[in-house]
Amino acid sequence: MKRLCSLALAGALAVAAADAQTLRWASQGDPQTMDPHSQNESMTNMMNGQVYERLTSRDRQLKIVPGLATEWQQVGPLVWRVKLRQGVKFHDGSPLTADDVVYSVQRGQMPTSQINNYAAGVGTARKIDESTIEFTLVAVNPIFLEHLDTLWIMSKAWSEKNKVTRPLDFKNKEESYAARNANGTGPYMLVSRAPGIKTTYRRNPSYWGKVEGNVQEIVFTPIANDATRLAALVSGEIDFVLDPAPRDIARLRNTPGVKVIDGPENRVVFIGMDQGRDELLYSSVKGRNPFKDVRVRRALYQAIDIETLKTKLMNGQSFPTGAVMPSPLGTYNDAELEKRYPFDLAVARKSLADAGYADGFEVQLHCPNNRYVNDEQICIALASMWAQVKVRVKVSGEPRVTYFPRLEKYDFSMYMLGWGGSVTDAETTLTPVMRNNLGEKGIGFYNYGHSKNDKLDALAAQSSIEADPKKREELVKAALREFKEQFTALPLHRQVIPWAARANVDVVHRADNWFEVSWVTIGK
Repeated sequence: MKRLCSLALAGALAVAAADAQTLRWASQGDPQTMDPHSQNESMTNMMNGQVYERLTSRDRQLKIVPGLATEWQQVGPLVWRVKLRQGVKFHDGSPLTADDVVYSVQRGQMPTSQINNYAAGVGTARKIDESTIEFTLVAVNPIFLEHLDTLWIMSKAWSEKNKVTRPLDFKNKEESYAARNANGTGPYMLVSRAPGIKTTYRRNPSYWGKVEGNVQEIVFTPIANDATRLAALVSGEIDFVLDPAPRDIARLRNTPGVKVIDGPENRVVFIGMDQGRDELLYSSVKGRNPFKDVRVRRALYQAIDIETLKTKLMNGQSFPTGAVMPSPLGTYNDAELEKRYPFDLAVARKSLADAGYADGFEVQLHCPNNRYVNDEQICIALASMWAQVKVRVKVSGEPRVTYFPRLEKYDFSMYMLGWGGSVTDAETTLTPVMRNNLGEKGIGFYNYGHSKNDKLDALAAQSSIEADPKKREELVKAALREFKEQFTALPLHRQVIPWAARANVDVVHRADNWFEVSWVTIGK
């Protein structure tokens, strides 16, 4: 009997140990697809980043370090050579080859890839030998490594076998094998994918790198409701929450068994406007587009009470800014570029009257309701502020899974967008977000409002290929001043991202809001 009890106890302890190495976590949203090149959205990238890897990687301070490549060298103004790590295998057991790298670069450059702008920045890839890939550029790229660090490496053979050699067209609701299946080289392997319900992973037993944490299994569940997400954490049903609501942070700090991990995020949240159409899709104004008039854009900007948004809605968890740039480093910490135009209802009313809209107008604002911190609530608050200058705004909130395809189809009159990630250099905002949207290799791809400014476009284009740091800084600042002075978008703030976890869960908070599971340790 004593031996049976000992065996039972040992079994129970073994089960407990296994449970301790299962990470159950949640967020308000869900990744959009398992195809790593289809959607450039941070939650999607982060989830796929547990499975897929890049030639380079990021350490805890966001510094670029070796990944699937062990070294790189610029051998000429337009040529880079990269040495591939040997002995790496995909999850299906096949070896990583130089051919896979060349294929992945080409796949990333395809029109249905949302990283095609970055992929274009690394030029043409070709295999020199089994361990060497050469990249030939069409022009000098001062941030080549930053662009390289966006490219996920896929298996060419697996893609061909499963007919996924082209990134799926997410905005048109295309489905493919890569949408729910994955085959990377990373520390975790995708086990199952049920969109909107649950996604599970298990540790890759043949991983080439060092896994610092002890998580053997990942169970991710999207929980849209803030209160439900909070209750699941407090009860111990889940171990970690990526996005607790700001209003719940004070309570969580005083909740036994739970801890809050604070950190700013490299992400700016702003409002964009349709400046391309001659008549807005969702507005009472017919025969013209009020957003084409800089006076209207200025009025909306100066009718935003940003301090009230910060204190009342964001609970102090935001950094208001006048720059549409994820980090102050992108503006070179220029105080004038960072400074906001003042909240001034009198100026706003006069600007609208001067533009011929003294009685205001009606317009619809589309917003996500599960992507950014308090996203839909921010839009509702803005509508209330704009009502004070007689601009009557109807807010339409929707989940990210339908919201982002709407943006790609330009089906809006006003929209909310957050922009950020690991890169703090201005290039990865200037080129995709601010330049003219002409459909050329991703240039202006995220300029959803189709604003057109040839002066800005020329300055930004020149900064992209300027090798001299000082000259490049001057070009970047001139382009950003042009964007700001034309009120091309309405900047709000940079987010502060508090994470919440059970007390026994140790995580690393990175400024790009990247949750790296291989760094997570679950204690007793």
